[in-house]
Amino acid sequence: MRRFVPRGDSVTWVATIILVALVVLGAVRFDHFASLANLGNILGDYGYIGIAAVGATLVIVSGGIDLSVGSVVAFTAVALAALVNGGMHPLAASALALAFGTAIGATMGWFITWFELPPFIVTLVGMFAVRAACFLVSGESTAIAHPYLDRVASGWDVPLGDGGALPFRGVLLLVLVAVGVVIARLTTFGRNLFAIGGNARAASMMGVSVAATTIGAYAVAGFCSALGGVVFTFYKRAGDPTAAQGLELSVIAAVVIGGTRLSGGVGSVVGTLVGVLILGVIRLLIDFQGDLNAAWTSVAIGGLLLAFVGIQQVIGAIATRFASGPEEVTHGIDRSA
Repeated sequence: MRRFVPRGDSVTWVATIILVALVVLGAVRFDHFASLANLGNILGDYGYIGIAAVGATLVIVSGGIDLSVGSVVAFTAVALAALVNGGMHPLAASALALAFGTAIGATMGWFITWFELPPFIVTLVGMFAVRAACFLVSGESTAIAHPYLDRVASGWDVPLGDGGALPFRGVLLLVLVAVGVVIARLTTFGRNLFAIGGNARAASMMGVSVAATTIGAYAVAGFCSALGGVVFTFYKRAGDPTAAQGLELSVIAAVVIGGTRLSGGVGSVVGTLVGVLILGVIRLLIDFQGDLNAAWTSVAIGGLLLAFVGIQQVIGAIATRFASGPEEVTHGIDRSA
């Protein structure tokens, strides 16, 4: 007897349905809600979150976690402010920031694998250490002024059909999501991430270099966090050592709502993009409502996060039950892009 067992990407489809439902709700209640201009605004406003979330997806798929995202974003901002105001071109300063982010991510991955430490503890230490470094670089918010930033802000947007525009940071997010899909689906590195997240011991027995893959995942996550910090800095035009506090929680929420399982082994970069869009649409609904406090955004996101964790548990339990039974199954939990 053939039975259907939910796939690992079922949660991503649930998230997509919820996203469509939210957009339909907004379109019914408010004029001009479902417009290309608003889509461009969401991708622009949440671009740096989505960019950091792509790297976080790869880490969580491998069974890890990264709590240093917000600190790396803030350090990138203050470092860029110091370097650019000191006379360095923004592109050169951005390259240094990306190198730092990659290095701090690889260092945390090395500590996790070499000393067999919990990722939560290592990245928590990284969060505190990098945040302290922010205040060592600058104790206060510093504005950034450079002609190149003006050209990026005004000349790199993509016009949309209804008079709006997709900011360059939104374009960069979409490009990075495409790169993330390629990594997850078409590379040995991506396959190894899913194997380690599913069962690290079994992956090691099959010849997967768990240490190298884990370090690589955290290096990519550090790069994405730093890139998110560059985008954030270009967007805000300032470096603030207190910026992006709690950003890692928004990033993790977007990843989990998009269908990536916190215990690893199942995840979707495209789903993460859906999760980011859900966060943006919820905030847009509250803004359009007008009489609601912005704090309700956090309440709604928290409720969705709890619901999606529950959905993942149910799907995992169903798949495990039927996959271990005598019946032939049509699908098991598997990886997705």
